Amino acid sequence: MDPCAAGAAERAEACGGVSALTFADMTGDLAAKLPELKGRLAANVSLSDITWFRVGGPAQLLFTPADESDLAYFLTHFRADMPVIVIGLGSNLLVRDGGIPGVVIRLGRGFGQFAAEEEYRLRAGSAVPDVKVARAAADAGIAGLSFYRGIPGSVGGALRMNGGAHGRETKDVLVEARAVDRSGRVHVLSNEEMGFSYRHCSVPEDFIFTQALFHGEAGERADIQAEMAEVAEYREQAQPIKSRTGGSTFKNPSGHSAWKLIDAAGCRGMKVGGAKVSEKHCNFLINEGGATGADIEELGETVRTRVKESSGIELEWEIRRLGVTMNGRDPEGTL
Repeated sequence: MDPCAAGAAERAEACGGVSALTFADMTGDLAAKLPELKGRLAANVSLSDITWFRVGGPAQLLFTPADESDLAYFLTHFRADMPVIVIGLGSNLLVRDGGIPGVVIRLGRGFGQFAAEEEYRLRAGSAVPDVKVARAAADAGIAGLSFYRGIPGSVGGALRMNGGAHGRETKDVLVEARAVDRSGRVHVLSNEEMGFSYRHCSVPEDFIFTQALFHGEAGERADIQAEMAEVAEYREQAQPIKSRTGGSTFKNPSGHSAWKLIDAAGCRGMKVGGAKVSEKHCNFLINEGGATGADIEELGETVRTRVKESSGIELEWEIRRLGVTMNGRDPEGTL
């Protein structure tokens, strides 16, 4: 078991069909060592209440900073040997059943502001949902950001994964991003410094994005809203948006569509426990009810194996998988 969970005992109650782990409570010690902290600290918070899959164990410590300076203060004084994981809206996230040792940071209201600026620019905090970016841009007559209507996440996730939809990506519209590193230092990163590629940026994993500045072009509000409506209609017709899902499961391999490879491998409708490959769009995995994180991950790995056998192509996970299994293992070697 991970050192952070040493001495943890299984809870008596069941969570999502599996007994979750209880980690050592660090809140009292941290509150004493960080007297100027303004944000909220909570121990053993169920992440199944946050993730869209509605599965996963607890966070050993969940920290919700009040603002960027509060985040920097926390990181400056928090133990350097403890894991730090950042999550957003939980839409593109699979938390394993054993939970996440260390600290999970979730940016809240202090990172939820947005405002239009001159030269058809829009500034938004990392906790702002992507759909609100699209709506705010439309209200301000800024064209070019409508594709965010089709991304079920937040600005922070769009920065980290170069989020995109309908032929556009974050790299096409970003001016700069702000981030706080593991030592509490604040950085301002240009588009070029982000090192964007398909569903990826090359900024160090320990940088926590706090804000983004986007650019667009002049547009008519009615035209932009009509474009957004088309994006929303496409999602409703083509994707299982009303199901418990984590969005697109696998990245599209170069020159291929992941869903077509999955379909050709005979995986549409496949099940493991309470997890199922969507019949509406087979690059989506669904929690039909009662699924565990292990069910969903096993189903995803089975799909990858079938696609490899069928096409010779190895699918790469797009969904982030975090935490440890019920026996304390981290299959990927990272949290």
